[in-house]
Amino acid sequence: MKKQQTILVVIAIIAGTAAVAIPRGRAVAGNTARKKVEDWPPAAAAASADGYVIQRDKDVAKDEPGPHNGGGPSTGYIFFEKVPDLKFSFRKRVLHRGAAIGYHLQATDEVYYIIGGNGKMTMNGNEFPVKPGDAILTRGGSSHGLVQTGAGDLTIIITFQK
Repeated sequence: MKKQQTILVVIAIIAGTAAVAIPRGRAVAGNTARKKVEDWPPAAAAASADGYVIQRDKDVAKDEPGPHNGGGPSTGYIFFEKVPDLKFSFRKRVLHRGAAIGYHLQATDEVYYIIGGNGKMTMNGNEFPVKPGDAILTRGGSSHGLVQTGAGDLTIIITFQK
């Protein structure tokens, strides 16, 4: 039951953010014809005439070192990157064994939501463990980093205003 509640909270956050940021009925210029989702270019942000965009992990996944000089293997997913006038960024990051997001100064408010695995977060020099169901708000002007710990991947959702 707790996992279902967590999923519902994440969906509510995403839906609320999207409702504010994506006007209904707005389509990407030059793409007003209806297409089946399967016909869309894999990494392109394609919108239907109904005013929505759908992207899949496999189409945006990029293997790269942990961001902010964190090192180790990670997979980044930047969703809706090419959607015009989108006022926020929505990302997923998988930190594989030994990977980290390096300690860095945060310019704007940012939310990390842990959806899988375990890690150690450092906020303004204070360390604490994180696990699935934890949401961490990092305010502009604060510093933070995140290290994968444990046997499995650490998977997080990250969102912030552009």
